[in-house]
Amino acid sequence: MTKIRAAITGVGAYLPEYILNNEELSRMVDTNDEWIMTRIGIKERRIIKEPGEGSSFVGAGAVLDLLKKTNTKPEEIDLLICATVTPDMQFPATANIICDKVGIRNAFSYDLNAGCSGFLYALATASKFVETGNYKKVIVVGAEKMSSIVDYTDRATCPIFGDGSGAVMLEPTVEEDGIMDMILRSDGAGRIHLHQKAGGSARPASHETVDAREHFIYQEGQPVFKAAVSNMADVSVELMERNNLTSDDIAWLAPHQANMRIIDATGKRMGLPKEKVMINIEKYGNTTAATLPLLLWEWEPQLKKGDNIILATFGAGFTWGAIWLKWSYNKN
Repeated sequence: MTKIRAAITGVGAYLPEYILNNEELSRMVDTNDEWIMTRIGIKERRIIKEPGEGSSFVGAGAVLDLLKKTNTKPEEIDLLICATVTPDMQFPATANIICDKVGIRNAFSYDLNAGCSGFLYALATASKFVETGNYKKVIVVGAEKMSSIVDYTDRATCPIFGDGSGAVMLEPTVEEDGIMDMILRSDGAGRIHLHQKAGGSARPASHETVDAREHFIYQEGQPVFKAAVSNMADVSVELMERNNLTSDDIAWLAPHQANMRIIDATGKRMGLPKEKVMINIEKYGNTTAATLPLLLWEWEPQLKKGDNIILATFGAGFTWGAIWLKWSYNKN
């Protein structure tokens, strides 16, 4: 029986127009361009400024871009999964809202939250629906309004995050391409180092939680950095070894854009030169679940059919993982 794999057949994106650069940020909090660039590697980030708009605003933009680029009608979509940690509201799912905004009526949709690993987890999940043979066109979108949970008085976290969205189309293929293998991991003990203190069912919103500024990102930088460096690199190398892939075989590494030092360390562990590592953190910052599809969108013109690409990520949870895929098309 012919094996069906899930192949990425298109990439779309949407970025807010407003650019928050380091110079402006330094007027909001005690920081400067040199400090941010040296420790994180970010020059600017995009911010949603439209009143009343959430993650579905950029998510719908990315999906519309994807539908246009792939010449796909909304009614052809079977499933849409939205990876996000900043949903428009607790319920319904932001995926449902995106579908309504873009006219997808014949699909089911839901959200997936795995921190910065959300897109990778969603891509892995969606691939299994395609591999059954029952789902022909599946969209995976990473959409975030991180500015909604960033404390712009906290110099340790506010330079890191930005808003944006990227989306990919998954379709079945019987060729030797598409998603080839994956390793996904998590360790809930890591939650103490990276989380949002209030707003969930354990600590619902109240005057007390708002006054205590507990509805923003809480991060202990050093333990998160150490775990990200080791786990993201380890899982990428493990994936290569079990598939007998060498650094020469890998065309590209698409790493989560959290910190330039983490990105550099992962590339070095895999034996890859910098020329093979996709990087756009300087322009967009850490857009959480949107970083990986934004990388694929920006590098799409350079990707060739058959290219071996490793997607690697680490996020709150802790969650981490890597996917090996063979690129499935040449851009016209």
